[in-house]
Amino acid sequence: MGRCAVLATGLMCSLFWPQAQAGSVTVPGIGGDLSIPVESYREKTFSEVIRQQYDFSCGSAALASLLSYHYGHEVSEQEVFRSMFAMADEQKVRREGFSMLDMKRYLAMEGYQADGFRMPLAGLREQVRLPVIVLIDIRGFRHFVVIKGISDQEVLVGDPARGLKAYSHREFEEYWNGTAFVIRSHLREGRASFMSDGNWPSLARAPLGKGLRDLPGAHNLPYWPSSREW
Repeated sequence: MGRCAVLATGLMCSLFWPQAQAGSVTVPGIGGDLSIPVESYREKTFSEVIRQQYDFSCGSAALASLLSYHYGHEVSEQEVFRSMFAMADEQKVRREGFSMLDMKRYLAMEGYQADGFRMPLAGLREQVRLPVIVLIDIRGFRHFVVIKGISDQEVLVGDPARGLKAYSHREFEEYWNGTAFVIRSHLREGRASFMSDGNWPSLARAPLGKGLRDLPGAHNLPYWPSSREW
């Protein structure tokens, strides 16, 4: 497209879309202007996952997302962060981020029983059937995300750095070591929110997909030591 065509396109857009505000677009019409509510792609990707605010806080954001969107326990990343930070080794958290042991201690204070397990995706989908927090490893960078659902083709992930994403089983398993952090109590609430049919109603798919390789804000995190099976 030549420069003139680009300029003409821009002019047409300015004529037909004279006012655009965050959350709405005003469209002119014969009977008067019409305000249409809109949601940006970025807002959509974070519609059911809490965005991490610090480069070492994916653990607290993932845990806040799990409780808020899957267990009806609304809590902010800041609240989880402050509570876990108060119980943890400050220097270790700043250097490595939170661990699953920090999450376990926080959840115990809130009345939840949780543990780390090792299992395949098929086991998570067919036996556990719960949203879980998992640790992915990308070129040595470890990062906590929430598995919100697993279909026969895809894994729906709530990523505190990138929002809602769907990955093929093969792609996801390249970065996941099989470790999952599971809330073992409150099973009714957890299973009611776990999706397995592949219909991801809140997922906004980007025109050009990006893999987990492009993950920003990842950092080193300790490995959960438990080897118990579900």
